[in-house]
Amino acid sequence: MDPEAVKFLAAGLAMGLGALGPGIGIGILGYGAMQALGRNPEARGPILTNMILAIAFTEAIGIYALIVAIIMAMVV
Repeated sequence: MDPEAVKFLAAGLAMGLGALGPGIGIGILGYGAMQALGRNPEARGPILTNMILAIAFTEAIGIYALIVAIIMAMVV
């Protein structure tokens, strides 16, 4: 098997698997926020603020996976 092909396959797998966790995490965060809003609509502001902050932290993991995949594709 061509080493160049293996390198790109590894980068693709790293990004794909690295995006799986944040995708599931953001879905769970959105679900929890909608459940909280359904129970207590008056608390919209704090719920929205905390949800957006948590989504930003979760998305950072996906960005780290993207950086690793780019490094793998270009350097290794």
